[in-house]
Amino acid sequence: MFESVGALLGSPWIYALVGLSVLLDVFLPVLPSGVLVITAATAAAAGSGAAVAGQVPHEVPDILVLVLSATTASVLGDLVAYRLAWRGGERLDRAISRSRRLTTAQERLGEALARGGGALVVLARFAPAGRSVVSLIAGAAHRRARDFLPWSALAGLSWTAYSVALGYFGAHWLGATWLATGVSVLALFGAGAGAAYVMRRPAA
Repeated sequence: MFESVGALLGSPWIYALVGLSVLLDVFLPVLPSGVLVITAATAAAAGSGAAVAGQVPHEVPDILVLVLSATTASVLGDLVAYRLAWRGGERLDRAISRSRRLTTAQERLGEALARGGGALVVLARFAPAGRSVVSLIAGAAHRRARDFLPWSALAGLSWTAYSVALGYFGAHWLGATWLATGVSVLALFGAGAGAAYVMRRPAA
């Protein structure tokens, strides 16, 4: 699989590509950042497997550097969206007030952060576009950065660790093939669907 993915996975540029994709998908949730993280982790597993077998592996991504780059990019993306929404002024406030779903989400996020229950921020990181909504709403509501950013960091680390684990262990269990990558991506999407379902449930 490694050869078919391309030379980029054997280059330090893979960290820049992953980081840029993760950073920007707070604004463009359609970017395949999760797929890139999983693919890079699968390539890392292929390299480690070759080393154990006594073969000389190609240059492959380092798991720790991959986790660090993706987590850092996730937090930076959240921070950029948060600051832009903070400065968005009345136009953004009016846009939120016109949407019942966004207004409800803003209220739930505010209550969660006020209680120190930022687990909602972590959950939203897995839901499609949830990261974008939470970051923008936290900024628009002028929530304190010290209330939001620690949860953003935990969310980014949780999402990255889960994605990397899917790619890495999926390759070890199913082999470093496109099947392993496909199954891992489906598991990531499944977690996102589950997170979205939980977030849509009315607060108790």
